Amino acid sequence: MNDHRPEPRRRLLVILFGLAAGILVIDQVLKLLAVTFLEGQPAIPVIGSLAGFAFYRNPGAALGLGSGVTWIFPLIAIAVFIAILVLSRKIGSRVWAVGLGLLLGGLFGNLVDRLFRQPGFLRGAVVDYIDLSLFVCNFADIAISAAAVTLVIASLRGIELDGSHRQTAERTKEETHD
Repeated sequence: MNDHRPEPRRRLLVILFGLAAGILVIDQVLKLLAVTFLEGQPAIPVIGSLAGFAFYRNPGAALGLGSGVTWIFPLIAIAVFIAILVLSRKIGSRVWAVGLGLLLGGLFGNLVDRLFRQPGFLRGAVVDYIDLSLFVCNFADIAISAAAVTLVIASLRGIELDGSHRQTAERTKEETHD
């Protein structure tokens, strides 16, 4: 039997914020290692030219876009954080808790760089070190991408933020009106 009751909110908040904190810590440790061991070094191929490690300080957004307006990225991250806080008040789904936790952790990982790395506050360049041939990224970027995939899949499967299922809710409305 498929039970669609929402999970206890407290457990879901622990998942959301615990996952975000874990991603932030892992991201910052990996960036510290990248700065220590990769900065100023030649790229290290791992899977031929497809993937490896290469150090890059990204002043912009994805693919280096927006490098002239870096101050906007921390503001966007803070706005998304506030949105996640608001959404967390209604959370009733584990998949949404995981998706939002991945997003929050990834955003904060890159926000720390924007706030505290060179060239300065609100203008810091994000440390990227995973070379995927077409672009260079970091652990936080992967968490953000995983969040997007998770939340799109949840949406496509009809899983609502509150833990209800869209198809079940529509079916219940139809049965009530019959």
